[in-house]
Amino acid sequence: MSVQKHLQTLEEESIYIIREVAAQFQKPVLLFSGGKDSITMAHLAKKAFYPAKIPFPFLHIDTGHNFPETIEFRDRLMEELGVELIVRYVQDSIDQNKVKEETGKYASRNSLQTVTLLDAIEELGFDACLGGARRDEEKSRAKERIFSVRDDFGQWDAKMQRPELFQILNGKINFGENVRAFPISNWTEEDVWNYIQRENLELPSIYFAHDRKMVKRDGAYLAYSDYLNIVESDEIIDKTVRFRTVGDMTCTAAVPSTADTIETVIKENKASKSSERGARIDDKRSESALELRKKGGYF
Repeated sequence: MSVQKHLQTLEEESIYIIREVAAQFQKPVLLFSGGKDSITMAHLAKKAFYPAKIPFPFLHIDTGHNFPETIEFRDRLMEELGVELIVRYVQDSIDQNKVKEETGKYASRNSLQTVTLLDAIEELGFDACLGGARRDEEKSRAKERIFSVRDDFGQWDAKMQRPELFQILNGKINFGENVRAFPISNWTEEDVWNYIQRENLELPSIYFAHDRKMVKRDGAYLAYSDYLNIVESDEIIDKTVRFRTVGDMTCTAAVPSTADTIETVIKENKASKSSERGARIDDKRSESALELRKKGGYF
């Protein structure tokens, strides 16, 4: 199968899933981080309902420690799409003593997002949250169904998932439950980049090689910022880097790179011996770090 035919098949499947979510649920929302996967999701949602507008809002859980390039891009894209953007802040959860700010060398707000997200789902009554997670990202995400049911506490249980045979998506839920829906679950990182190239999608500049002040820590390159707790063993350097994923600045490491176009990024990724999430410090806290966060209600 040619690359273009493969991308067309993936696009059609994703649009089908997005339309199923809009048809089966009363109040869906699209979780938007400003990363390449959620930007791809936004483009697919636009195509799914064109020429009408996207019929559900977008939700961003803002840690307050985001890359400024991502926030600028987020606001500009929302204006272009004409969709409602709802933002909920981790800082509010900290101020309300619902979560506690981490301290120490590896302090991050990434895991604190879960409480803010679950509060937003309950406050606004969302029964389905569309997300840009993909099975190839990490082993716990490989276990997820397209429609992943969460209990009334927002928790995920891998053993309680429903079969999805013949593309039958079952959106029936009990009171208090909600569903996380993953329309690009069957895509790979390479598929996403090939699709971005085909559709000529714009991305935040951090995805491409640029000069940046970095903190070299434990062999990883973290963006220098006021949010990072600098310790004596950290090495502060200037480096040409790019980011393969977008998350909280305190736990998203960069890779040294000279790839400054989509074509060179695709080529560099193919030659890389590291995984896409290999630069995510939060995933390295334990062997099952992401799965434990997902069980607690994380995206």
